[in-house]
Amino acid sequence: MLKLGIIGTHIITDQMLDAAKTTGKYQLTAVYSRTMARAKEYGEPYGATEYYDDLHKFFEDGDFDVVYVASPNSLHYQQVRLAIENDKFIIVEKPAFVNPAEFEAIESLLAAHPKARLVEAARHIHTPLYRQAVAKFDEMKKEHCQGGTITVMKYSSRYDKVLADSKPYPNIFTLDFAGGALMDLGVYAVYGAVTLFGAPTSVLYFPTLAKTGVDAKGVAILNYQDYSVTLNFGKTANSHLDSEVYGLKDTLVFDSIFDTKHVTYYDADQNAHVLDAPVAKNSMTDEMNDFADLFNNPDDPEEQEKYKHWLDLARTVNSIMYSLRKSANLTFPADKEE
Repeated sequence: MLKLGIIGTHIITDQMLDAAKTTGKYQLTAVYSRTMARAKEYGEPYGATEYYDDLHKFFEDGDFDVVYVASPNSLHYQQVRLAIENDKFIIVEKPAFVNPAEFEAIESLLAAHPKARLVEAARHIHTPLYRQAVAKFDEMKKEHCQGGTITVMKYSSRYDKVLADSKPYPNIFTLDFAGGALMDLGVYAVYGAVTLFGAPTSVLYFPTLAKTGVDAKGVAILNYQDYSVTLNFGKTANSHLDSEVYGLKDTLVFDSIFDTKHVTYYDADQNAHVLDAPVAKNSMTDEMNDFADLFNNPDDPEEQEKYKHWLDLARTVNSIMYSLRKSANLTFPADKEE
C-alpha cells in the first residue's frame, strides 16, 4: 500500500482520492494546507493521520511515499522541487510547470535524485478507450491525415466572481497564479493533439482576454507539414461539440477529449463503428493504477519505458503551451525569471 500525501484540498483532490481508493493501492496519511484547521477539516474524513501548515515539515517529517500536488499552477515548481529533494514519488496536476525553463530545471533535479519519480496527471491518456482510439487513428493516418478539431469548453462557476468584479479574483483567472483557459482546460486539448498527431511544426493562439488579463477562452492553431489541427477551449461558455480527427474519407469522433466515454469510427462509406473498451466510473482511476504500478516497481524496465514516455509527452506539451502563450503575448511572472 502506497502512503499518500496531498497538497491542495479541493474538488480535483476529492476525485483523485476516490480513484485512489478504488484502486486499493493507496492510503492517505498526510495533508498539507495553508492552515492547520483546513488540513484537519479536509483530511480527517479520509482517514489521514498527519496534518501540516509548514511545507518543509510536511516533506521532511511526513510519513508518505507519494505526494499529489494540486495547488495553483504557479506553485507547482517550488513544491515539486521540495518533493524531489526529499526523494518522493510525485503526481502533479496538469499543467505541471509554467514554462520550459522550469521543466528543464526539474529534469536536472530528477537526475540528481534517482529515487524520485515525477508524473503529470493527464488522465485521458491512461484509459483503455483513449489508447484504443489512438491506435485506431494511427491506422487511419497510414493512408492520409486531414487534421482535426478538438473542443474543450466548460463554463467555470468561478468566472461569476470575475463578472461581478468580486476581488480577490479566483486563482485560475489571475496571471500571478498562471491561470487562464489554456493553462486549465486547454492543456487537455494540447495533450489530445500531441498523443494523436505528434508535435506540430508551428503554433498560433488567438485568445479572448478576461478583465483580469488571462485568456478566458481561445482558439489555437497547430500546424503540421500537410494539415492543421484546431483547438477550441474556454472557461466562459459551455460547448456540446464533439472532437473529431480526420483520415482521408474516415473520421474518428470523441464525445470528450479528456473525459472520454464514447468514441465512434466512421469508415469511408460513413458506417459507424463504436470502439469498445472498459470505461471506469471515475476517469482518474486508470492513471492512478498506472502510477501505482510505476511507484511500486520504479526500476522495472517496462515501467521505466512507460515513465520515459509520459515524461517526454509532458515536456512536449509544456513546450507547445509556452509557444502558444508567446504567440499571443501572454506572460506570467515566472516567465520573467527565465
